[in-house]
Amino acid sequence: DMVAVLGETTGCLALPSLRDKMKHHPEGYRILQERPRIRLSTLDMAKLQGLPDGTLGREYVRFLEENKVSPDTRMPPKFVDDEELAYVIQRYREVHDLMHTLLGMPTNMLGEVVVKWFEAIQTGLPMCVLGAVFGPIHLNARKLQVLATELVPWAIRSGRNANCVLNIYYEQRWEQPVDSLREEIGIFPPP
Repeated sequence: DMVAVLGETTGCLALPSLRDKMKHHPEGYRILQERPRIRLSTLDMAKLQGLPDGTLGREYVRFLEENKVSPDTRMPPKFVDDEELAYVIQRYREVHDLMHTLLGMPTNMLGEVVVKWFEAIQTGLPMCVLGAVFGPIHLNARKLQVLATELVPWAIRSGRNANCVLNIYYEQRWEQPVDSLREEIGIFPPP
């Protein structure tokens, strides 16, 4: 909860920039207009589980199951007064697990740090930058070496190369292969 509050209270510059990126992209604009939500109540889990291996929907459900996480754990914004900006931060929270899926990263500390590096580059949210910089203090020397030599450089390259991940209407792409979506967005294959 405190991480979410930090994201809201420090995102005053990044959130308008993200909203503007969405407004100037056809798919992002539609998302802002329609305001879809990624919640258990909006997902057809049986349908997603029945999709072929390798599709976004199937791999997303696999990620949720293997890591015992739920899209319903994302708290609603409380400290963002502008309704549109509140939706942007909510959308960012709800696609976080999709970032894990696209980046092929688990929910352990190493995986979270890698996702935060990618998200920091993509969003400019100070909370992501702080997670990327200070998260590694919990890692052992071997994991730090892998992080520094392989994973962080890959996450930064992918974050810089990728189109804004908030401009993807994931709910309409469940059947798309993850590899195809990575290529479309500009995310390099995970190391």
